Amino acid sequence: MSDLDAIDARIVRELRRDGRIANLRLAERVGLSPSATLRRVDALERRGVIRGYRAVLDAGKVGRGHVVYVMVGLSDHSKAAQRAFEAAMARTPEVVECHSTAGTFDYLLRVETPDLPAYKVFHDDVLGTVPTVRSITSVIVMESPKDERA
Repeated sequence: MSDLDAIDARIVRELRRDGRIANLRLAERVGLSPSATLRRVDALERRGVIRGYRAVLDAGKVGRGHVVYVMVGLSDHSKAAQRAFEAAMARTPEVVECHSTAGTFDYLLRVETPDLPAYKVFHDDVLGTVPTVRSITSVIVMESPKDERA
């Protein structure tokens, strides 16, 4: 947040905690008038600092309680192969995050399924059928004592 002044940084911090906070309450927390706060939030949205607002769901209650981080290595590192892999993951509802990485693997995926058998289907029938996938390493999340994603 280096390009934000102290007040904008406080606004962003409060909105990360509660994206539905009323403008009046947000203004009280950051020490501005409601109109000044609203102008700053609007400016943060226009600048793309705030890209949107989301609901934080209970993954288990929506049938996505089995979380697996998957490291994927590709056999072909051409731009076309990378774009094809990314397009395949974008079409796959179980993949909720796809990150291109540097290091020992090419992509890190966050995969959410109802249970282990459903993950196995994803692993074998989806990820395992992408032609350029060379390696798949799965890390099953047992518990998340801290998770600040919104």
